Amino acid sequence: QVQLVESGGGLVQPGGSLRLSCAASENIFNFYVMSWHRQAPEKQRELVASITSGGGTAYADSVKGRFTISRDKSKNTLYLQMGSLKPEDTAVYYCHAKTTIVGETWGQGTQVTVSS
Repeated sequence: QVQLVESGGGLVQPGGSLRLSCAASENIFNFYVMSWHRQAPEKQRELVASITSGGGTAYADSVKGRFTISRDKSKNTLYLQMGSLKPEDTAVYYCHAKTTIVGETWGQGTQVTVSS
């Protein structure tokens, strides 16, 4: 069973930046897709950004131009660089991996709070 461990969350002021990391127990380049999702209080979990095994990326409209998803093969780690943060970005951020056609794994989540 693949394990994913997120880190990097915290409290940041509006307009600030933060980088989330998701360390995997296996080679992430073997996964079909990896992605970041977030869930704000009393809201449904939503897809924020994704990256395919071939390196193709996609973003939610709400974060385009502000967030960047990337990965490091040597560290088996997925990243989410977040900039120009807004209060509405406040949420628990989850890392997700589509490891096989039928398999998937979620991380435990990391809290991001944007507030002055």
